[in-house]
Amino acid sequence: MKNSSKKQVDCVEKLKVLADETRLAVLELLIDSPKHVGEMNAILGLEQSLLSHHLQVLRRSQLVVPSRDGKTVLYRLAPEVEITTGKALNLGCCVLCFN
Repeated sequence: MKNSSKKQVDCVEKLKVLADETRLAVLELLIDSPKHVGEMNAILGLEQSLLSHHLQVLRRSQLVVPSRDGKTVLYRLAPEVEITTGKALNLGCCVLCFN
């Protein structure tokens, strides 16, 4: 990757993050609307600490953003992640489609 541009490196990093099926599932859940952590946990059936870990990885990669909603945290797709036609996300470097 000696001659790679910053954009290519960013793309590779995002794809590494999304190589995990749980993180992909979280993004797919957030396509329709923002979700509270408890809501995602009920759907995905994960331990709270494991979901928190995956959400932290997604936050660091700027794929999701949290906001405080009373005593809970609401997650949504980051503004940089554009929802395209159907169930697809434009990550800026590639488009990720969910079927």
